[in-house]
Amino acid sequence: MDNHDRAVAHIATAIGKFHARQEAFRIYHGSTNSTRQSQYQRDRMVDTSGLNHVLKVDTKSMTALVEPNVPMDSLVEATLQHGLLPPVVMEFPGITVGGGFAGTAGESSSFRYGFFDRTINWIEIVLANGKIVRASGTENSDLFYGAASSFGTLGVTTLLEVQLIEAKTYVALTYHPVSSVSEAQEEIEKATKDTSSDYLDGIMYSKDKGVICVGRLTNDVPTGSKVQRFTRSTDPWFYIHAQRLMKNRIDAVTEAVPIVDYLFRYDRGGFWVAKYAYTYFITPFNRITRFLLDYFMHTRVMYHALHQSGLSSFYTIQDVAIPYKEAGTFMTYLDENFKNYPIWLCPLKQSGNASTHSLQVLKTNNQRPEMMLNFGVWGPGPQKREDFIQWNRAFEKKVDALGGQKWLYAHTYYTEEEFDEIYNREQYDALREKYHATYLPSVYDKVKVDVEKETRAREESRLATLFWSIWPLMGLYGVYKAMMGGDYLLPKTEKKLSKVS
Repeated sequence: MDNHDRAVAHIATAIGKFHARQEAFRIYHGSTNSTRQSQYQRDRMVDTSGLNHVLKVDTKSMTALVEPNVPMDSLVEATLQHGLLPPVVMEFPGITVGGGFAGTAGESSSFRYGFFDRTINWIEIVLANGKIVRASGTENSDLFYGAASSFGTLGVTTLLEVQLIEAKTYVALTYHPVSSVSEAQEEIEKATKDTSSDYLDGIMYSKDKGVICVGRLTNDVPTGSKVQRFTRSTDPWFYIHAQRLMKNRIDAVTEAVPIVDYLFRYDRGGFWVAKYAYTYFITPFNRITRFLLDYFMHTRVMYHALHQSGLSSFYTIQDVAIPYKEAGTFMTYLDENFKNYPIWLCPLKQSGNASTHSLQVLKTNNQRPEMMLNFGVWGPGPQKREDFIQWNRAFEKKVDALGGQKWLYAHTYYTEEEFDEIYNREQYDALREKYHATYLPSVYDKVKVDVEKETRAREESRLATLFWSIWPLMGLYGVYKAMMGGDYLLPKTEKKLSKVS
């Protein structure tokens, strides 16, 4: 803890200096699973990238003391050594504990436990004036609940106590074929009522073909089942395997998936987003090419390439939660307007510890139901930038009209007035005032796509815009930068010439 305390004291001093100048800063974590473009400036950031250690795993209290930049795979590795596991593990191994807390993260166990932030007991946070405090459900509770999903706009979270559950060797994963989103909902509701269900999600491969996957933790391979892995280069991508397994099948089938392979089953291929890279480069998409290009098909490398290439500005990457009763309507909307499959389905429990100070709580008399169905909507959008922006704005309006909610890790096209109408801005702003954070960027400042600024930049650099519009320069540049490695979030430091006296 001594090293941790020294590091936090250093961070608090740096924040205190920004506060004295009332100068906004951003938090640099060292990585991101956001698709938004980086906005870091070296002289206006607080570097927390060194806070990346699991400090303690307590088998008696079944908790782990974790710094915010510990990625999911490192957390799982540390807790499994003690026979324990976080109840909610995000599907990409590079997503961090702090990112999951600050950014509204849910996964296939969220139908039981809610979002990842609901599995946190308390946090240590450096306030925007440099003061170090602890927050929990009983201590500074407004700050504790408000900091969740606040994207670091209330301060810098430096330590979290994560709840743990008993781990087992396998997930007995049962695949249920479905022929519509309504049938998918029936299977989801059935699995939700079954107390033996530990994990639950689904994939729609078309409007009338899909699969619901129900997982149960177990130490034994179910009778008649085989062991199936997904993390090795020779293993199939999960979504392809599930689709093939369901082909011409009307009955459910069960496999035993090793626990780590299950938790990170979507890492290779980034669900199925990586298949669009094969389309972009006009490359055959088969078992051989997936094996040969496996290095590039893991999400850590994919996010690197995505940020460097700028291609995220041309691909729809959105997660939204829709009330169960409107799921069929939304599926029809996607089938008619998005036209890309697969679509991910994941039931999410909205209830649990919450506060009126949380930005994600809707305004009075307009609350969401306890259970919502997450739709993962990922794929190519309209090729013209103006059409792409309009499509996303229409998409956001449709989600809001159906009483849904979009996650803010992705591109956000709301005007500030629209954002304030949807999210709990009044209480959030009051919290920022109370905890001295008004000089920091707001959530809206951090998540919005500045269309006007983007348009001005294109007009001022028409030659560069024309150059990067030539296929496949953007993609090749992203691949090159991913191969070279290094930091993809920070701008390069300008070289300075030394003076000779």
